[in-house]
Amino acid sequence: MTDHGGLAPILRRSAVYFLAPMLTALALAAGWPLARTIYFALTDARLDGLSEASFVGLENFWNASWGGLLADPAWWRAVSNTLIFTGVSVGLETVLGIAIALTLNMTFPGRGLVRAVVLIPWAIPTIVSAKMWGWMLHDQFGMVNDLFARMGFISEPVAWLASADTALLAIILVDVWKTTPFMTLLVLAALQMLPHDIYEAARIDGVHPVKVFLRITLPLIWPALMVAVIFRGLDALRAFDLMYAMTGNSEDTMTMSVFARQQLVDFQDVGYGAAASTMLFLIIALLVAMVLTLGRVRLTEDLR
Repeated sequence: MTDHGGLAPILRRSAVYFLAPMLTALALAAGWPLARTIYFALTDARLDGLSEASFVGLENFWNASWGGLLADPAWWRAVSNTLIFTGVSVGLETVLGIAIALTLNMTFPGRGLVRAVVLIPWAIPTIVSAKMWGWMLHDQFGMVNDLFARMGFISEPVAWLASADTALLAIILVDVWKTTPFMTLLVLAALQMLPHDIYEAARIDGVHPVKVFLRITLPLIWPALMVAVIFRGLDALRAFDLMYAMTGNSEDTMTMSVFARQQLVDFQDVGYGAAASTMLFLIIALLVAMVLTLGRVRLTEDLR
């Protein structure tokens, strides 16, 4: 009889040896910059005098004299913009991604070509998409205003990116246009792995397609969908390039990343900017932990 008890420690040591290079690289690439950011968040460092920085503790986050980050209205406006952008964009991208993936999973002529075309917006670099849509949304020369005027939706040009009422909405729609193919691709990959026998049995039993989706398809693709939502949510919470390229440092669309960059580069306040970056990291970590917990609870309930 084979003794597997003595093999387990060897396998564990081998796993540690194989993972050590990856963990070392990850610590150097992510852990060290994060540690430095947290360190600078506890100092009064400035970009033109990092060597002269002094330890100030949590004063960049909160202090009695000028309030700190937690009392800064501009910071909380950036947090609000980021959460609104993340919630609306990821929600729309998830719904549209599932709908498009279900369509592309069907058999029809030219399906391969349609799948390739759907991925084009995602393949375009973000900065190119931002500049392209910036011109399309221009109040005087943009084709969006011209198209809406011809269709009778508007009577005068709309400054989509200059108005506080429409700037964030316009950026959300641009992000949905660009990133929905990413969600579609991940959901479609999950759909391709589903067994066909279950659907054949449901068809024979006469189960309504909506009930098939809710009772069979959605629970089976739920783990892959959670991965897609988490990845997309992480990108949305860190969003910088789309906002900065389309509206610069406008407070109407400023995200936490844009706020941190403004403090670090424009104002050269490394300590305050590092505090904003640290808060960004903590908020992302908290939200991801919540999503993972809720997803695990939902998956456990489905398995029961």
